[in-house]
Amino acid sequence: MGKTRTRDCTGKALAPYAALASAGRGRRYPDSPDYRNPYQRDRDRIIHSTAFRRLEYKTQVFVNHEGDYYRTRLTHTLEVAQIARSISRELALNEDLTEAVALAHDLGHTPFGHSGEDVLRELMKDHGGFEHNFQGLWVVDYLEKRYPDFPGLNLTYEVRESMAKHNTRYDEPGDRRYWAEYDFDPKAAPLVEAQIVDISDAIAYDSHDVDDGLTARFLDEKDLARLALFDQALRDVEKRYGEINGVVRQRQIVRALINLEVIDVLAETAKRIKDRAISNVDDVRKNGWGVVGFSPQRAAAKKELEEFLAKNLYAHHRVRKMAIKAGRFIRQLFEAYVSEPAQLPPEYQAHAKKVGLHRGVCDYVAGMTDRYAQDEYKKLFYPYERM
Repeated sequence: MGKTRTRDCTGKALAPYAALASAGRGRRYPDSPDYRNPYQRDRDRIIHSTAFRRLEYKTQVFVNHEGDYYRTRLTHTLEVAQIARSISRELALNEDLTEAVALAHDLGHTPFGHSGEDVLRELMKDHGGFEHNFQGLWVVDYLEKRYPDFPGLNLTYEVRESMAKHNTRYDEPGDRRYWAEYDFDPKAAPLVEAQIVDISDAIAYDSHDVDDGLTARFLDEKDLARLALFDQALRDVEKRYGEINGVVRQRQIVRALINLEVIDVLAETAKRIKDRAISNVDDVRKNGWGVVGFSPQRAAAKKELEEFLAKNLYAHHRVRKMAIKAGRFIRQLFEAYVSEPAQLPPEYQAHAKKVGLHRGVCDYVAGMTDRYAQDEYKKLFYPYERM
C-alpha cells in the first residue's frame, strides 16, 4: 500500500495518495477554522442540514408507508458511510473525507426514488435539465440556509467535487458541462476517497435490497441461491453457523454478501494502485480512473446479482405500481405549481423569481419528502382537504 506515509492534521498516518485536509483547495467563502479538520466540519454541516434530515422520508425502493423496516434514503446513506469508512480505514485513506462524501452523496435525490428523478428530468429537459448530483451540489452551495456569512453550507472543494463526480450503475453523472462552472476538471479522476464512496454505494444497494426484497417476500432464497455471489455468501454462513433459520439466517447472509464484496475491493484496489505505480494524489488525478474496483470474477458475479434484482425486485409489479403512481404525483405537482406559481410558499415564489419559474418549482418538488409530496397532492387536488 506504499511505504511512505504522511500524517494529516488528525495525527493519523495516511497513505501517500490519500487526500490530506491540509493540502485541500479550501472553501468558496472565507470561514474561520476551529478545533476540527475541514472534512470533519463538512461532515457535521451535512448531518445538521435540512436536506440530510429529509432523507429519512425519501424512498429507497419501498415507499415509507410500506413499513418501518425497509430502507429509506437516510438509512441507505448511513450504511454507505459505514462501508466506505471501513474500506477507507483499511486502505489508510482519509476517513473524514470519505465519510463526508458518503453522507452527502444522496442529498440531491427526489421523493419516490429514481421514479421521481426520471419525471423531473423529463419535465426539466427544456429548462436546464435535472440530474441528482448537480441537484445535491445546488443544495449544499445555495439552497441550504443556515449561515449569515454565505449561502449554502460552504463545503470544501474536495467534498463538492466528489459529489459532482459520483458515479455508479444507478447514478451516472449527466451533462458534465457544468463542471467547468465549478472549476471541476472533467479530465481529472476523482479522489480515491470519492471512488470508495461510489463502490460502497453499489455494495449497499445490492446487499440491502436483497434483504428488503426477502423481507417483503418479493424475492425467494432458492432463486437467489442460483447466483454465484449469493451462493458463496450462503455457503459461508452455513460453514460458520451450520443450520440456522429465520431472520438471523437472512441477516447473516446479507452480512456475508457485504463482507465478500468489501474483501474483494480491498485486494483489487491495492493491486491496481501497485500496478499503476500510484504514489501521490497527482497520480490519482492523472491515472486513477477506476482505481477502486472489483476483481473481474467478483464484478461478473455482482453484475449477475444486479441483473437479477432489476428483473425480480425493481420490476416487481407492486414496486412498479408504486413507482408509476409516484411519477404521477410528481408530474401533477410540478405542473400545478408552474401553472399557478401563487400556490408556492412565499419563500419559493421569491426563489423562482431569482432562478426562473421551472427551476424554482423543481427545487421545491425535489426537496420534498414522500410524505410531504403526498400531503401537498391532497391539498392541491382533493376538494375537501384542509389547507
